[in-house]
Amino acid sequence: MANLSKKSLNQPDETQTPEKLKVEIVTIDGLKVQRITAEPGWKWSEHLKPVVKTESCEKHHLVYVISGKLAARMNDGKEEEFGPGEVGVVPPGHDGWNGGNEPVVWLEIPH
Repeated sequence: MANLSKKSLNQPDETQTPEKLKVEIVTIDGLKVQRITAEPGWKWSEHLKPVVKTESCEKHHLVYVISGKLAARMNDGKEEEFGPGEVGVVPPGHDGWNGGNEPVVWLEIPH
C-alpha cells in the first residue's frame, strides 16, 4: 500500500551545482523530482558536454517550466522553446539551453 508523504524542494535531499546550473533533488516514494535552475548563458553543449563526454544529451526529459525560457534542438535540427506553464518531452539526442536573459526554472522527473 502506498504511503501518504510529502517533501519540499525548498529542503532538497541533494543539491548539485555544475557550472551555471543548480539541481535540487527530492526522492519521495522511490521517485526523484528535480527543480533545475539554469542561469542566462547556460548551454548543455558548452557546460555539460565536456563532463558527460557524449556528442549530445542522451537523457529523456519530461519537463514543466516554472519561469523563463528553456530551448532544445534535436540532432535532426527540430527546435522547440518551452515557457512558463508548458510541459514538454525532450527525447535523447539533443542540445538544450537557457533561451532568455533571465534564469529558467523547470521541474523534471528523470526516468
